[in-house]
Amino acid sequence: MITSDQLKNVIDRTNALKHYLDIDNKTVQLEEEQLRTQAPDFWEDPKRAEAQMKKVKEIQKWIDGYKEVKTLSDELELAVDFYKDELVSETDVDEAYQKAIAAVEELELKNMLRQEADQMDCVLKINSGAGGTESQDWASMLMRMYMRWGEAHDYKVTITDLQEGDEAGIKSVTMNMEGSFAYGYLKGENGVHRLVRVSPYNAQGKRMTSFASVFATPLVDDSIEVNIEPARISWDTFRSGGAGGQNVNKVESGVRLRYQYKDPYTGEEEEILIENTETRDQPHNRENALRHLRSILYNKELQHRMEEQAKVEAGKKKIEWGSQIRSYVFDDRRVKDHRTNYQTSDVNGVMDGKIDEFIKAYLMEFSGTEN
Repeated sequence: MITSDQLKNVIDRTNALKHYLDIDNKTVQLEEEQLRTQAPDFWEDPKRAEAQMKKVKEIQKWIDGYKEVKTLSDELELAVDFYKDELVSETDVDEAYQKAIAAVEELELKNMLRQEADQMDCVLKINSGAGGTESQDWASMLMRMYMRWGEAHDYKVTITDLQEGDEAGIKSVTMNMEGSFAYGYLKGENGVHRLVRVSPYNAQGKRMTSFASVFATPLVDDSIEVNIEPARISWDTFRSGGAGGQNVNKVESGVRLRYQYKDPYTGEEEEILIENTETRDQPHNRENALRHLRSILYNKELQHRMEEQAKVEAGKKKIEWGSQIRSYVFDDRRVKDHRTNYQTSDVNGVMDGKIDEFIKAYLMEFSGTEN
């Protein structure tokens, strides 16, 4: 049975969310924005209309989120009163509490995601580190972990490019995670992930350490203005890998985009390389590659505007000892994030995509430093 302090905590946090989210003002704003969609010429400019509809949807999402929290908070308060009158059981009250506190915590977490890119979809790239088959196997395990996490959150998960390992696992993978706040939740996964286990690929059964890097960028849509200079683009085509037999792709549908990027702030130059083998349709793969290029360029500009270039560079350290953000130690049944010190013994659960507590710990500690 919950305590009176627990009940008060839920009620106080619910009231605080109404203040933080400025629900009264958002309600007025929603009515004003909805009125704009009723103008006779609203759909004459489809691009502007879609942007306006997106704006309305985002405001509505915050209001609906608060309404759900408020409803569950009120139901909990009612359940406690009913328990005093012996109309419900302790189990009923505890269940109402669990629903209410979960909703409060979820909305509090979303409230931390205030940056421009936080609500966007996400491009997630995983690269295996040095170490051959063991590291490539580790990269594939991370890919599965994030796919499971995305599926559990009802995100659309699409693999846009996959480079398979020499014997097992993968060398690299690029995935799109499409869903509400995908980038906001996954931005804290940037960095090197370290695995310690008895390797199945080692004949002596030795304990081995492997590394893989994860890099998240916001997946931009057409509403974001990004300057791409066509003269800096070059294209190659290649045959996408197949499973053999009738599945071998005999057409060069895979595309490789090279963009000679010049940083407008520092003057430094680099080549951005993007490969896309998502479909057997070359024009479609070109569109996807360009979309990823826009995401990368947008992310670079975003980092400059947020004055976080130093943090981004820190996340690009060599994939080796000393630069990891999280360690997964299978033998000791321990996964630990070195930035927040949050850890769990549920290794199997983590590898099945249960990483929300790591994400929450990161946002709780670092979201305030991004403003």
